[in-house]
Amino acid sequence: MQAIRTLPLMIALSLGAGCAAPGPNGGPSPEHGLEAAGTGLAYLMMSPFLIVAGLLEGIGSLPYFLAGDLHEMNESMMNANTRVTLDQTYRQAYDTPLAEVPKSGDTGKVFRHMAEATPHFQQVLRGYGVEDADKYYLTAIRTADRDGYTLYGVIYRESPTITVRDKENPQRVLTLGKRDRAFWQPYAEDADGRPLDTVIDWAGVPRSSIRTQKGQAILMTLAANSVLVNRRSDDYWAVESRWTGGGYLAIVNERKGYLDKRLGLDS
Repeated sequence: MQAIRTLPLMIALSLGAGCAAPGPNGGPSPEHGLEAAGTGLAYLMMSPFLIVAGLLEGIGSLPYFLAGDLHEMNESMMNANTRVTLDQTYRQAYDTPLAEVPKSGDTGKVFRHMAEATPHFQQVLRGYGVEDADKYYLTAIRTADRDGYTLYGVIYRESPTITVRDKENPQRVLTLGKRDRAFWQPYAEDADGRPLDTVIDWAGVPRSSIRTQKGQAILMTLAANSVLVNRRSDDYWAVESRWTGGGYLAIVNERKGYLDKRLGLDS
């Protein structure tokens, strides 16, 4: 992967840009908890420090940003000298400056799946000089979609065509391209056991988080910043195994507890 410029070092050191393991947290309704946390965070979004804290925690902090005003969040991002702001995302991905975007964040462009989302995301990366932007993909594991949760990922993949083993039937070998739905999932290795995808970031969040253009724009902004700070999430593969094995609620709860603590919302 290309070496890319990072956010200001002092901010990164004070907040910790690494991807730490989730902390434990209980609660019967993680979706409700995330929505409540997001509402509470809206009152704190004037702080550039907190904006950058959320950015450095990656796409997992998406639900916490949803209740905020896009224009106010963007101003805080600029004040904090973050690389990818919401204004830049709207300009690069939607060809619309944020000043022309209503508070809802809706300009009439909403993607339905990762095959639609990824080209927008790659365009944002190109705007920041990422030469191999076409090798970064947004992915989704949808085994818990019916229960309202999706496991999203940001990955680096060298080739636009891959040969892998079927996740549901490992005896079956698949050759996949961008037109295949299964292509838009992460794979630790190819069919011959050689390392394949590098996971940059991940988030297990309510599906409602990215049903709107506002949520999708925030997702791409967080994802792009994860790329720019050279984030890496090697814990993803264990998370995916738990997720597809039915442990998605525990993962969402654990991540919420960890983020609440990191963002100072656990008091």
